[in-house]
Amino acid sequence: MDPSTIKHALGAGLLSFPVTPFDSENRFASDAYQKHVAWLSGFDAPVLFAAGGTGEFFSLTPDEIPAIIRAAKEAAGKTAIVSGCGYGTEMAKSIARSAEQAGADGILLLPHYLIDAPQEGLFEHIRQICDSIGIGVMVYNRDNAVLQADTLARLCDTCPNLVGFKDGTGDIGLVRQITAKMGDRLTYLGGMPTAELFAEAYLGAGFTTYSSAVFNFVPALANRFYTALRAEDRATCESILNSFFYPFMELRSRRKGYAVAAVKAGVRLVGFDAGPVRAPLSDLTSEETAALQALIDQHS
Repeated sequence: MDPSTIKHALGAGLLSFPVTPFDSENRFASDAYQKHVAWLSGFDAPVLFAAGGTGEFFSLTPDEIPAIIRAAKEAAGKTAIVSGCGYGTEMAKSIARSAEQAGADGILLLPHYLIDAPQEGLFEHIRQICDSIGIGVMVYNRDNAVLQADTLARLCDTCPNLVGFKDGTGDIGLVRQITAKMGDRLTYLGGMPTAELFAEAYLGAGFTTYSSAVFNFVPALANRFYTALRAEDRATCESILNSFFYPFMELRSRRKGYAVAAVKAGVRLVGFDAGPVRAPLSDLTSEETAALQALIDQHS
């Protein structure tokens, strides 16, 4: 898929990140993954992000990522597949190239590893990765990789295959400056944990879509919320926020890493063999799992 096509697909509807299932020996479980991805592809998500943040990119080896991309492409039908990518520049270039060879329609560039970097360093890091592949690139603004508007503008001038900007900072002032400066040069994606909690604010800042983690296990509800959001049906949005997303937020906030672990638990509860999370994350307790089951049952 050429960069302009994936750019259009990113802005065409709700997006999501499938979890990555592991078997009893902590290996990637391809069959289980494909069953889940095929199910998700039956709902309205124009793009799925394989080996992304909710897919535990941080716990995967670089050698595992191409197999995950190939499995996603085989199972997703017409749904576009974007691969997670990250770490230091040379490793990220290698991951990006292997994802492209495996059939990815684009990459999402997660923050580099560990160290803070100046804007010029971030510019060079992203430029080299964009130059290493022909598919579209989305940058993920968060943690130690926060681009300022002028840096992003330079990258847009330099890298024709830079097509998307995802924000996980929650800095509405910065993201509004970016959308005002770049206009329709990029597609803008909300990327806060449990993005629905922030979706109305980001919509006002010029972000037309976001990636929904809960789409993994309640895709119909996630689509209902997104449809209401885009229709400016505030009453429906508030109803779903109060009945589902705020209780889910309370559960997710009990322990670090539950933004991923709670989603994986939800996938298991709706009948898919997702396996456990990998260390350094930990799974929900039995009490927390029962609370999540009750929340899912209320909205099924």
